[in-house]
Parts: sequence; structure tokens; C-alpha cells
Amino acid sequence: MTGTVLTGLTDGVATLTLNRPERLNALNAVLLADLCAALDEALADDRVGALVLRGAGRAFCSGDDLKDIESQTAGEAETRAFIGAIQDVSRRLVLGDKVVVGGIHGWAVGGGLEWAINCDLAVFGEGTKCFFPEIKWGMFPTGGVTAILPRIVGLAKTRELMLLGETFGAAEAHEMGLAWQVVPDSAVFETAHETAARIAALPHGAVRELKRVLNRAGGLDIEGALALETEATVRRFLDPETAERVKGFGD
Repeated sequence: MTGTVLTGLTDGVATLTLNRPERLNALNAVLLADLCAALDEALADDRVGALVLRGAGRAFCSGDDLKDIESQTAGEAETRAFIGAIQDVSRRLVLGDKVVVGGIHGWAVGGGLEWAINCDLAVFGEGTKCFFPEIKWGMFPTGGVTAILPRIVGLAKTRELMLLGETFGAAEAHEMGLAWQVVPDSAVFETAHETAARIAALPHGAVRELKRVLNRAGGLDIEGALALETEATVRRFLDPETAERVKGFGD
């Protein structure tokens, strides 16, 4: 696939690269559609034993492209479609039956940070910077992270990260359990691929069962979280105060 998502297949690993480097891989409707299609193709391909999700250029993903906020909030139908597309990506990452390794570098912000959390194993570059901007903009976190993040870092730390929206780096992400491994920035993609290739070499059926059982045995209600997040996010996107807060930010 070409365009906003680049794909490749090597060593049983499907690599999906977000490809809007001029916008720090900020997500828009086209990227969401392309990423869902690429994920569907990789998940259905029997040759693929694991996936790598990464970004082109200087960042993994800087979150929602606020330059497109007017089209995203043109009406309730448009907002629901946009939020639904974001959630569809997370469904594939978390509930898909293949392990996803994140190659996270540069900025992982908002939706980008949520996708990093959606990965089964996330390799962070030492220079990676992250934060949740949604609450201070009047928006709301998505991607099922209201269920996933407390499971990883605890409820109090989740409140801190989402309410205060402060920037944190790779070392703190590792300490909290968000980053599986931290490596030099120059080694992120190589390490992510090598890790995915090791997983792809394992019996595919056993790996699929492990991912499925870990999610269910841990009581991870992704669908419930996605449904609640969708309603909250739609309300926030359509709130006039939100539009005022983000005005001009994406320019």
C-alpha cells in the first residue's frame, strides 16, 4: 500500500509505516482509512506472524491533525464517523489476533500515544516524548486506553497523565510499563523488527491464543471502554468550547 500508510513484508513481519511526515504523522480521515485497510490485509495474511507499527520521519504520531478539525466537527454524523475510524484502528491493534510491536520514536501524542499503548510490545527510542493533550483541549482520550492504561500504570497515575497532560520521556514510560524496551533512537526500527521476527517464528496458533486469553483473563473490556469513549469524545468534539480552545492550533 502507498500513500499515508506504507506496508512491507519481511521475515513473516508486516511493517506498517504511518506516512505523513510533513504533519508528524498526524491522523486524519485518509490515514485512518488506509491504516484500517492495511491492518485488515496484514491480519488476514497467513504469511504474517507479527506486525510492526511505526512512523516515517521525525515522529511516530502527533495525534489528531487539528488542521482538519472543522471537517471532523461539521456535524454529529461526521464526528461519529471520524471517532469510529479511530476506534476501528484500536480494535484491530488490540483485538486482532496477531501481536503488534510498536517502533515508537520522536513524538507520540494523543492518538499516537494511544496507539503506542495499543501495541502488545512497544520499543521506544531514547528521545521519545509523550503526552495526553485531550483534556486541556476539551477533548477526550480514545483507543480503549481508559481500560488499558489503568491496568498498566494504576488508576492514580492514569488520572495524573490524562488530567495534567504533562510531557514525559522514554525512561519514564519504561518505568511505568508503557515502554517494553528503550533503545537508542537509531536502533528503534531494527529492534522492533527483530522482536516481531522472533514472535513471527513462533507457532502462530499458540501466539494467537495467548493474546486472546491474556486480554480476556485480565478482564480487559475493550469494547465497553470504546463505547463509553466514543460517546464522551463525540460530545467533546461538538462542544463550542473545544472548537475555541483548538482554534489555530493546527496551523
